[in-house]
Amino acid sequence: MLTLDKIYQASYALKNVVRKTDLIHAPNLVPECDLYLKAENLQVTGSFKIRGAFFKMSLLTEEERSKGVVACSAGNHAQGVALSAQKNGIKARIFLPSVAPISKIEATKKLGAEIELVDGVYDDAFNAALKYHKETGAVFIHPFDDYDVIAGQGSIGLELMEQIADADAVIVPVGGGGLASGIGYVVKKLNPDCKVYGVQAMGAGGMARSIAENNLCSLSSVSTFADGIAVKSPGEITYSICLENVDKMVTVSDDEIAAAILALMEKQKLVAEGAGAVSVAALMFDKLPVKGKKVCAIVSGGNIDVNILSRVITRGLLTSGRLTELTLELLDKPGQLKEVSSIIADLGANVTRVQHNPGGENTDINGCRLHIAMETRNHKHIEEIKEALTKAGYKVKR
Repeated sequence: MLTLDKIYQASYALKNVVRKTDLIHAPNLVPECDLYLKAENLQVTGSFKIRGAFFKMSLLTEEERSKGVVACSAGNHAQGVALSAQKNGIKARIFLPSVAPISKIEATKKLGAEIELVDGVYDDAFNAALKYHKETGAVFIHPFDDYDVIAGQGSIGLELMEQIADADAVIVPVGGGGLASGIGYVVKKLNPDCKVYGVQAMGAGGMARSIAENNLCSLSSVSTFADGIAVKSPGEITYSICLENVDKMVTVSDDEIAAAILALMEKQKLVAEGAGAVSVAALMFDKLPVKGKKVCAIVSGGNIDVNILSRVITRGLLTSGRLTELTLELLDKPGQLKEVSSIIADLGANVTRVQHNPGGENTDINGCRLHIAMETRNHKHIEEIKEALTKAGYKVKR
């Protein structure tokens, strides 16, 4: 069973292996609350996952070590297991879903583990790893549904209670629930008045649904770019612990996650992956009752694939109203573009692209459509531009 003693034991075992990550004050990120960020994205291997993996491995017998370990992961747990196995001199075989980012696959290989890619998502890799475990006797290092792994993740909770003992709320990303279980258990034992909130991606809200329905359930599919929390089925152990220690579960969209990643980069100079940014996204988009409270958000990982980072940034700019596109219907005559550009420039926006198309069958014969892409400050700024263009007699289609 999970106990504080076990979590203190895990913290001791990890003291020379992991970093005690910084608690960063971020007052400008979400002005409505007094926000602090627990930067596990700056942890060894770029994620909290090494905590649970190493502690689990530190408890293995010599006989168990000789058989090796097996794990399944979308990437972060894989790296945690690989490094832990390397430090303990244990052979590791890791099954990853084929959709895992290449960067995470390559990072795991470099740490010395044997890699096998499985078609599908995390749960498909899980089944393949379980089959290998039964066939070979290798010790299965579960990414979340294991008391020892949960205790390792709970060491973050102990650090938090030292760094911000008077917190009113802690916000935790949730996939299978190991991180929320460990942190939630510690926080509720040491500061029962502190709220613990879990956050999932809308396209992978298995734990949120299970808690809402008061019944452990599995999703038929998951859809989110936050691969670190793209889990169909929460764990039985984690569900039970979260049910008791997590006060509320919420979900955020991929667009909201992208906006949070962008905000963390711009305002805090922190790179977070999708799974790591969901806690901040929930605060930015007012999903939780934390106005005026002292809040800690766990930024659980920073291993975002650079190949999708530019797309995520663009989506974040669109979601936050920093980029927009408008289509205007107007008469095709000299001076129109100059006047439109002047209106936009006078309001402080920056035009980045213009496309002129002749009118279609539903427009005037001498009409045209003007597509304009521009950089703006926020959604309010976009509305100001639309209003000014409309007032000047232009028909704004979007």
